[in-house]
Amino acid sequence: MDREVDEALNILGEYVWEYVPTSKEAYETARYCLADTIGCGILALNFPECTKLLGPIVPGAVLPNGARVPGTEYTLDPVRAAFNIGTTIRWLDFNDAWLAAEWGHPSDNLGGILAIADYLDRNGRSITVKDVLTAMIKAHEIQGGLALENSFNRVGFDHVILVKVATTAVVTKMLGGTRDQIIDALSNAWIDVGPLRTYRHAPNTGSRKSWAAGDATSRGVMLAMMTMQGEMGYPTALSAKQWGLYDVLFDGKPFQFQRPLASYVMENVLFKVSYPAEFHAQTAVEAAVQLYPKVKDRWDEVDRISISTHESAVRIIDKTGPLYNPADRDHCLQYMVAIGLLFGTLNADHYEEEVAKNPKIDVLREKMIVTENSQYSLDYLDPDKRSIANAMTIHMNDGTTLGPVEVEYPLGHRSRRKEGIPLLFEKLERNLATRFDRERIEEILALFKDSNELESLRVSDLMSYFV
Repeated sequence: MDREVDEALNILGEYVWEYVPTSKEAYETARYCLADTIGCGILALNFPECTKLLGPIVPGAVLPNGARVPGTEYTLDPVRAAFNIGTTIRWLDFNDAWLAAEWGHPSDNLGGILAIADYLDRNGRSITVKDVLTAMIKAHEIQGGLALENSFNRVGFDHVILVKVATTAVVTKMLGGTRDQIIDALSNAWIDVGPLRTYRHAPNTGSRKSWAAGDATSRGVMLAMMTMQGEMGYPTALSAKQWGLYDVLFDGKPFQFQRPLASYVMENVLFKVSYPAEFHAQTAVEAAVQLYPKVKDRWDEVDRISISTHESAVRIIDKTGPLYNPADRDHCLQYMVAIGLLFGTLNADHYEEEVAKNPKIDVLREKMIVTENSQYSLDYLDPDKRSIANAMTIHMNDGTTLGPVEVEYPLGHRSRRKEGIPLLFEKLERNLATRFDRERIEEILALFKDSNELESLRVSDLMSYFV
C-alpha cells in the first residue's frame, strides 16, 4: 500500500532521487564554490577560538580510513568530520551566501558532503569530485529553494535548519538510499527543527553562530546514516494536526515553493569575494572603501554618515551600543562600515579585540544614521534582480558632502561573475598561503582551474592535497 507522505517531503525526495543537473553554468559555479569554501575553511584554522573546537570529541580518538579535515591531520568518523569541516567553513563568515525570505550559506552543506564522500571513497566506493559537485548543486537548491518563500528566522528559529535538511537529503542519496529512505531521513530532519537564533542577537550574541552550521551539517550526516541502518521515518511530520511542524510553527501554513527545483540557486549564489562581512553589508563596505581615499585623515571633520539600505539589513545588522566579541562585530553594519572608512579594507583580523579597541571606530559608529530605502527592499526580494543595495553619504562639518556612493550589486553577485571570479581565485591563493607552501598552492590552483581534471578526480585524492 502506498503510504501518505507530505507534499513537501515528496517534492524534496523526488528531486534528490531523480534530478540530474545538466546546467554547465551550475557545475562551473559549483567548482568555484568548492574551491572558495575549502579556502575559507583553511583560513579559519589560523584562529584558536575555531581550532579549539576541532578534532575528535574524545581526545586521541582516530578512525582508520575515516574522513579527513582539510588543513589538519585529523581522520575522523564522518559525523564528527562533518562538524569539523562545517565549522571551519563558516567560522569567519566568508563563504557563499543566499538571501531571500530566509537567508543562509548553502556551502555549509559541504561539511557533510565532503566528509561522507571522503569516507565512502576510502572504504570501497569510488566517489569523484563530480559526484561532490552534483551533491552541492542539489544541496544548494534545497536550502535556497526553501528559503525563497519560507522563513524560520521570523518565528525565532535559526536558518541552519535548512542546512540540516539539505545535508540529510543529499547524504542519504550518496549513501545509496532509495527515494523512500530519503523521505524518511528528511522527516527526521524536520522533526529536529533547529536551534533558537538567540545567539545571533543581543544580549546573547556569541560564537555559537560560527559553529551552528557545522552542528547542523553533522546532524544531517547522522540522520542519513541512521536511516540507512533501518531507522523509521515520519511521513506526515510536517502536516500532522497539532503536532506537525506546520501547526506548531506556521499556524498550519504549508511550505511554499517559488519555482521547480533545478539548479537556480547554485547559478545565482553570492560569493564573498573581498570581505568577510555579513552579506547584507557587503555593498556598504564596498561603498565605504570607495569613500576611504576622500575621508582618510579627515575623520574628525565628519558630522554624520547616512546609510541607505534594505529592510533585511536594518532588521539584522543595524546595531548601536557596545559590541562584545567578534561574533557581535561581524554582524554590525556600522562597525563594518567604520572599518572600511578607517582602513580602506576589511579582513577577519579587524573583528578581533586588538582592532576593536580603536576609539575612532565607535566615534564613527555614533555618527551613522541607517534608514531603509523601500525600493532597495523591493529589489532585494525581486527574483530577477536579487540586488543587495546600500548607499552612503558622508556629511562634513563645513557643509560639504562626500558621495553619495551607491553599490547595488556586490562583487560576488552573478551579474559580476566575470569581474569576481579572478578575484575569488586570488582570495583562495591568499587563504591557502596561510597553511601550505608555494608548490602545493600552485598544484591546487591549477587543479581547480581545470574542470575536466578536477571532476574526474577521486575525492580521496582531492583531500590528499589538503592534508
